[in-house]
Amino acid sequence: MATDRRNFRDTRAPQIRVNHRIRVPEVRVVLDDGTMLGVLTTQQALREAEERGLDLVEVNPKATPPVCKILDFGKFKYEEKKRAREARRKQTVVEVKELKLRPKTDDHDLEVKLRAARRFIEAGNKVKFTVRFRGREIAHPERARMQLDYLREKTDDLTIVEQHATMEARAMSLILSPKPFVLQKLASDRAKERAARRARGEDVDADNEPDDEELDDTENDTDDDDDDDDDEAEKAPE
Repeated sequence: MATDRRNFRDTRAPQIRVNHRIRVPEVRVVLDDGTMLGVLTTQQALREAEERGLDLVEVNPKATPPVCKILDFGKFKYEEKKRAREARRKQTVVEVKELKLRPKTDDHDLEVKLRAARRFIEAGNKVKFTVRFRGREIAHPERARMQLDYLREKTDDLTIVEQHATMEARAMSLILSPKPFVLQKLASDRAKERAARRARGEDVDADNEPDDEELDDTENDTDDDDDDDDDEAEKAPE
């Protein structure tokens, strides 16, 4: 029975009622160009839409009577999706990128982590540095704290501290967030890139954004290699 109820919900009429799905006795009708036709019976409104080869679309069901527009519903749906895509682009999505270290991570590998962190922050992401302890290393956390202090100082021009170096089980973590100007610059750069793509005649309304996807792949690869890098550093320190 639960499956039947779920299927029923999935196949119900959409929230936006169109044409004969509008079942109220009368509606206030507006043309697509803003011209008011006034309050009509729903049947009269449907005839007006049919004569124009358009659809009657309920745009404000809570009004008394409900407000409907006569317009091309296919075009209306396309414009709604376009606006939703644009709103998503304007949102700044902040992810947390974790970079893992060991107390014995050497200076060279520490610089590698630092460069990766700056790339992530400049891309608008938060960075979580995690120093993992093994065995008796946890009894002497001073080296780990010095590493995190160094990384914080070297990214101070780009970040603010969201979480100071804190012990979490057998690890010490520091979380840094991009400063507001970093996010503002990123949004500005993306807007300029979209404008340049429009000037070149490229489709900027597509849902996929290859540049971001390529960046995500690179970041994931970097994170996956952290433990291996640390192990190699212990075996053959420079």
